[in-house]
Amino acid sequence: MSVSESCPGVILVPATLATREPLRQAVARAGFQCVEAPEQASLVLADLTLPEAHAALTALIATPVGAALSVVVWVAPGEEAFSSVDSFHPEEVMTSGAGCHEVAWRLRRAMKHQYKREEVRRRQQDLALLVELTADYAESLDVEALLHDVTRRIAERLGVGRATLVMLDREGEGARVVAASDASGPQDVRIDLERYPEVREAARTGKPVVVEDAPHHPLFEGVQEELAARNIHTLVALPLIITGEVRGVLLLRARGSDRRTFAPHDMDFLNTVAHSTAVALRNASLLLSVRGKTEREMSARIAAEAKAASLETYHLFFANVREGVAILDDRACVLSLNPAGETILETSSEAAMGRHLVDITQPLDETVLMELVTAARRGESRSDVDMMVRLPGGRRLTLCFSAGPLEDGRRAIILSFRDVTQARLLADELHHTKDFLERLIDSSVDAIVAADMQGRIILFNKGAEAIFGYTAAQALGGLHVDQLYPQGASRRIMRQLRGPDYGGRGRLEVCRQEVVSRTGQLVPVNMTASIVHEGGREVASVGIFTDLRDRMALERKLSDVETRLEESEKNAVIVALAGTTAHELNQPLTSVMGYAELLKRKLKEDDAAYKPVDIIYREAERMAEIVRKIGRITRFETKAYIGSQQILDLDKASSNDD
Repeated sequence: MSVSESCPGVILVPATLATREPLRQAVARAGFQCVEAPEQASLVLADLTLPEAHAALTALIATPVGAALSVVVWVAPGEEAFSSVDSFHPEEVMTSGAGCHEVAWRLRRAMKHQYKREEVRRRQQDLALLVELTADYAESLDVEALLHDVTRRIAERLGVGRATLVMLDREGEGARVVAASDASGPQDVRIDLERYPEVREAARTGKPVVVEDAPHHPLFEGVQEELAARNIHTLVALPLIITGEVRGVLLLRARGSDRRTFAPHDMDFLNTVAHSTAVALRNASLLLSVRGKTEREMSARIAAEAKAASLETYHLFFANVREGVAILDDRACVLSLNPAGETILETSSEAAMGRHLVDITQPLDETVLMELVTAARRGESRSDVDMMVRLPGGRRLTLCFSAGPLEDGRRAIILSFRDVTQARLLADELHHTKDFLERLIDSSVDAIVAADMQGRIILFNKGAEAIFGYTAAQALGGLHVDQLYPQGASRRIMRQLRGPDYGGRGRLEVCRQEVVSRTGQLVPVNMTASIVHEGGREVASVGIFTDLRDRMALERKLSDVETRLEESEKNAVIVALAGTTAHELNQPLTSVMGYAELLKRKLKEDDAAYKPVDIIYREAERMAEIVRKIGRITRFETKAYIGSQQILDLDKASSNDD
């Protein structure tokens, strides 16, 4: 029986209780519900004021189900009534005068005690089962049968339809079921991990996977219909971690009729079981590896030593090679070490004899070295594997290892190694220098393009992408250098490079050139170029281009500004000259006009001198008008005069219209 904490059940005793309705109300007030069957109840509420109640309660608690229920009794006031309830061991005792609120309060308190007892009982059961499992793990030699028994007991304890133990392949590509609670015995069934996404997820993360409502969970996309058809609702997958690696998964699949959730105490129990199972599997693996291993190792060592002895004729060769050579047995222990190896590892052959390779070399990454040895043990040959090792004096070297099986056997290994510390340091420096130069070239504003002597582009920086419009991938993917110039220009530039007149042989001084962009636009550039030689042989040509489009646009703007400035200065001179001329001519003209007007007034129209004076006056007025126009000149405007000559156009120059 499990206590339902959402709405606990209360059974009323006796069943024919006359005061049933008030007690029902008290039960409802406490947040509980009245039930008829003991299996549905957590509490018993007995009215012992009724004669038949004692017999009914005695009969109920005599049953296994009733014995687990907490009892709350209702008695009449008085010492005798209280004494009669001791045999029932009630949680709470109330007198018949208790109100509805008191009954509800006592029911709630009794239920809390019931919860605590249930929890203690559950923990005791879990602890007892864990103790049994631990003892079985420690004693049993039949691991497969034991694992089957474990899955069966876990399924019974948690009330699930199926508990399974899944072991993963080393490569992580497949798995097999080794035990299942609903099978008749140990199993060895291959499974497709695509149909078990919870197992894949637990193996990937190394953490428990708990899924409720699996048919609608996104993790099970693709297998949701299968889960729904099998009525699988809740799943738990717990990784079995052995030496830091997930080697198996404890899988529980509960049908909808089994249970909907796993409580925290259930997960604690499962985690403990998973950990114990992982430890048991590791110990079993160690035990199996130890059994019979001594004899195999001994025979393998004897065979390896025999093979090493059979290579006695090659010792002279090993002694004179510049590379270190070591012969290892099946356990990767040294059988012999040549003089070059002694020098490199700073140890003697006698000191290395019988020691493990890892102890002698002390590699920074032991896993890589052992993978090399393991491959050789399988009959595979591996070469040129770099590893950093530590010498007895603390110095570190980078050694390049190669390994293979000794002759045609699989129990001894020949290992060669050489010191590549300086070579790798130089390679790293060259790599860093190359990276720096590539970044330097790419960061240049100018375009830098290099091509081999067949015209294939081998270098195309960011500046070149900006000028020519091609990406570096497009340029390096088969673009010919001729496509970057107008027709015939590339050959002319190469002739200039090889000639002595444009900066010396192999060099081209800065010159103005046009190049062709991807869209066919001619782009003006300043260009320098050179030929790259290697051992006296021409191997490439390189050109550096400076985009002149912005500069030429700026030059055009400056030219326009200069032209407008000259025009403005010319206008300023004309205006100043016109103002001065008008000012200087105005005074004598005023005098001439004044005297001419006086003469006209003194003369009669029939006098012979009147007409000449009148002409002088009118012409002076016309001159005054011309002087006024000169004074209003604001710009330089000309008109044709005689032939190709130009004279100032007074009307336009003095007009206020722009």
